[in-house]
Amino acid sequence: MTGTAAGTRTFADARGWVRTGTALLLDAAAGLDEAGFSAPSVLPDWTRKHLVAHVAANADALCNLVHWAATGEETPMYGSAEERAAGIAKGPTLSADELRSWLTNSAHRLAEGLDGLTDEQWQSKVVTAQGRTVPATELPWMRAREVCVHVVDLGSGVVTFADLPRGFLAALAEEIRAKRGLAGLPDGPLPEVAAWLAGRPHSLADAPELGPWL
Repeated sequence: MTGTAAGTRTFADARGWVRTGTALLLDAAAGLDEAGFSAPSVLPDWTRKHLVAHVAANADALCNLVHWAATGEETPMYGSAEERAAGIAKGPTLSADELRSWLTNSAHRLAEGLDGLTDEQWQSKVVTAQGRTVPATELPWMRAREVCVHVVDLGSGVVTFADLPRGFLAALAEEIRAKRGLAGLPDGPLPEVAAWLAGRPHSLADAPELGPWL
């Protein structure tokens, strides 16, 4: 197999998936009122407010890595694990309009930062929240995973794994399969296999339960 059918991805792919996932997420958030934001998400113990705050804070954190790549000034994603948790906990304290503004503004700020990186700056090394040293070219893929998977996690029914780009699903499935150390995958439609691998609800029969990923 070649291309995204084998789960490979390119830098251009990832940048396109960020744009697609961000648009889906902002559209889904635009349709939520206060009660909708306060409803449970797909993720255990998280309301949609927790989830949206997490995605907004992730954009702010990735902006720190963009700054690092652009200037060479070491700027961690988060100052501490407590800071990351505080961003998520902030969600329920905000109104629907405040959350939407944070989500939208942080996404636009990140997009502008990524667009402003030069070819040389894209090769700069930065450190992820998990302590991995990666080139800045990995940032779009990191963000694509966040927006594409978490828009499904809103659980509003507006976006499912079947609505995500097929190339993204193939790359996601291959990455999670490798990280989970799975030799093979169950038969079934790619969106359902990706959902199963990510520990999300799926329709695959007799597939063993996996814990949440991301």
